Formats: sequence, structure tokens, C-alpha cells
Amino acid sequence: MSVAFLWIVTPSVEISNSFGFFDSVRDGNRLLDSSMPVSRDWGSIRAKKSRKQKWNHCSLGTDLNYSSVGGSGLESGSNFPVLSSMVANPAGEMAISSEQKVYNVVLKQAALVKKQLSSSGDLDVKLDIVLPGTLSLLNEAYDRCGEVCAEYAKTFYLGTLLMTPERRRAIWAIYVWCRRTDELVDGPNASHITPSALDRWEARLEDLFQGRPFDMLDAALSDTVVKFPVDIQPFKDMIEGMRMDLKKSRYKSFDDLYLYCYYVAGTVGLMSVPIMGIAPESQATTESVYNAALALGIANQLTNILRDVGEDAGRGRIYLPQDELAQAGLSDDDIFVGKVTDKWRNFMKNQIKRARMFFDEAEKGVTELSAASRWPVWASLLLYRQILDEIEANDYNNFTKRAYVSKAKKLLALPIAYTRSLIPPSRTSSLLTKA
Repeated sequence: MSVAFLWIVTPSVEISNSFGFFDSVRDGNRLLDSSMPVSRDWGSIRAKKSRKQKWNHCSLGTDLNYSSVGGSGLESGSNFPVLSSMVANPAGEMAISSEQKVYNVVLKQAALVKKQLSSSGDLDVKLDIVLPGTLSLLNEAYDRCGEVCAEYAKTFYLGTLLMTPERRRAIWAIYVWCRRTDELVDGPNASHITPSALDRWEARLEDLFQGRPFDMLDAALSDTVVKFPVDIQPFKDMIEGMRMDLKKSRYKSFDDLYLYCYYVAGTVGLMSVPIMGIAPESQATTESVYNAALALGIANQLTNILRDVGEDAGRGRIYLPQDELAQAGLSDDDIFVGKVTDKWRNFMKNQIKRARMFFDEAEKGVTELSAASRWPVWASLLLYRQILDEIEANDYNNFTKRAYVSKAKKLLALPIAYTRSLIPPSRTSSLLTKA
């Protein structure tokens, strides 16, 4: 199942995209080589609060021999604001449970940003102490993250070059962590991953948030979460999405599917808003910008799901609401047979309509971002939304045809995205305004 890295990147097999990061964190079997070595050993340095920490050799994988991750066969022991219904649930179709769970996280992330803005007036927070030798090691850690982005998410990487150096490096660190996390359940060692292995990966996440990174890629993220008001909850929630992939291959309703989409894609928007920054002149509430980020993540993931129906069915997975399939007169057998019928076309039309509603809601928040962050987000949104057009152009055959945006269309979309990125936030925002 493909995971949309929302907010910064462009969708295709060749280049990445998300508030879209990359086409997908997980796209079929096109995964990072977990055995790729790092050029140098990492010596012992002092981490934040003077903790001594050995940074090991690291790879683009997730160091499955490390005790916090585990290897083969390891076993262990209130009512909602209008905005929540409008943005996080534009179709008005979900039960309140999943929406409430997600929106509570949104509120928490927004509160962190508002607290930081009120205390410093900016989202960038510098380390209060830089110990000898640490800076050069961190620079190399960030450079390595940038190399990963440049290789596996070309358009995303180019978009990040428009950002300030601090924001750019922080986004690289988040990108790499999300990609490594995704590899746990869809990478070369996926068959050996158990729930307890994911528990160990979560423990490692908690360590890096406490200033105890295991390797240099962890170190870049550990430094990022000190400099920006990034909370651990979206990262934990992404790991929860990986747990769902280990135990679930069907989703009873859109309420269930929505929660999955939040875990594997909406979380990235919550991670990245503090890095991308909100324009100082924006009149939108912080919560509304986070909701727009969430909407784009959901839209991207729904698009991945609709694009990859045939591919996922080949692995015994159906990421479509079971109740809506039944209402359309369809069953799992129809998915596995893979025949395009009028029933299937009508079903797909409704699914595409819903995804577009989320894209429409996401648009309202892109203009509220800081000027240097808007272009890659607009590029992601415009290009990813075109995948839905391509599904329609294929007569809704997403069983044997993969919808993709041609290079020519991508090139045409990029200047449009750049032009839109120049539009400043409205003084009377279409989102809820600040009190």
C-alpha cells in the first residue's frame, strides 16, 4: 500500500512528491536499499543535556539488528468545531470517533506552534548550547538525509531548495525517518517484522526525542525536534499505521479507512507544518492550517489507494470501504477478478469525488504557509490530483492500468504551482480567522 508523504512532492514512479513530501513513502516494492552503507563511522559525541551516545554506522534501512527494532522472529513479551467537520471531514460521512481522535492531535500540534510563536515570534528555535565537534557531525547527518531525498524524491528535493537552510534540512530529516519507518512493513525485511519489532522502533523514536539518537539519520531528526515545535504523537501514529498494515487487509467503512489514511499520510502534514511555517501575515487560525495539511494527506492517500487497487489486490489487500462496495453491488471477488463494469465505474466516480473534496479543502491552507514553502506544496497538490484525472481517462481501469501523470503534464504543472505560490495569504482568509 502506498503511503503519501504529504505536502511536498510530485506523484510518479520516477519522481517523488507531499503539504506533500513524496509520491509515496511506500510504493509497491520500490524501496530503499537497507544495506547501503554510510561513508564513515560515527564517534562518541555528547548529545543534548550532555548525554554520551555512540552513533553507529547506519543505512537507509532501519538497522534490524539493533535491539530497539528487532529482527527475524522477534517476539516480546466534546463536540467538534465547524472547521473539523468542514476540513477533516468535508464529505460529512464519518462517525465522530475517528474524526475526534484525529482532531485532538491536530489541536495539540497547533497549540505547540502557538506557544512557540507567542514566546519567540518565530518557529525556528536554536540549540542553546553547541558542544565542540557536534556541529560538524550534525551537518554530515543532515547532508546524508539530503542525499537520500535527492536520490529518491527528486522533485521534492528541488522544492526544498527554495526553503531556508534550517527548514530544508529539517524536512529532509522527517522525510528519511518516515521512509525508514515505512520500510519496516514493506521493505526487504518486512517478512521478519513483528508487532514487537514495531514496539522497539517506537522506543527508539522516544529515545531520539529525548536526545539519544542511535545513528546519524536519527541524529538529524533528534536535532530537528529540538529546533522546531514538533510533537512526537504524529510519529507514533505513523508507527500505528504500520501496525495496522500487519494485521488488517480490509476496512469496514470509510470511518475505518479515514483513520488509516491519517496514520500513514495525514501524520506527515502535522509533522511538517511547524517546519514549513505559517506566513506572518496569515489571518487563518493555526488549527485551520493544520486541518488543511491533514486534508491534503488524506487526499493523497485516497488517491494512492484508488490508483493501486489492482496492485494491492495482488497482495490480498483491499483498501476500499467494504460497506460502500456492498452498496454498489460489488464484493471482494469483483476486485480480485478485476473487470471494469458499470457498477465499478459508478463506485469509482463516488470515490474520486470524495478524494477531490479533500483536495479542495487542502487548497485553502496552502496559501497560508510561509512564502518559501508554498511552491513544493502546490506542486504536490496539483500533480497528485491529476492522478484522479488519469484514472478517469483509463475508463476507471485501475486493475491492470496504472494511472500516472506524464512528464509533459508535470512540466506544465510546475510553473502553475510556482505562480500560485506567489499569491500571498488573503487578509480575509477563507479559513477561520484569528481571534
